[in-house]
Amino acid sequence: MDTELVKKEAKRTTEPLTNGFIPKLVGKKVIIHLTSGGQPVTGTVEKYNPYEILLQTTKGKLLVFKHAIATIEAVDAPKGYKPDV
Repeated sequence: MDTELVKKEAKRTTEPLTNGFIPKLVGKKVIIHLTSGGQPVTGTVEKYNPYEILLQTTKGKLLVFKHAIATIEAVDAPKGYKPDV
């Protein structure tokens, strides 16, 4: 098998699906449901990186690891976001 083809396929399958979603949420209010259950976390997205999202909540800043997130719901529709109708 061609090694370049294998590398391209590996890169394609490991790229995050959220590349276009999370950047649009910076500065917006979101509700994050965690995989552990419990109460959802509500706050404004300040920053993010490949592993974490930093939220400003009513109680202060909160660092959420992406692997612990079940769903992210935008309270304010992000700029350029057009839901399918």
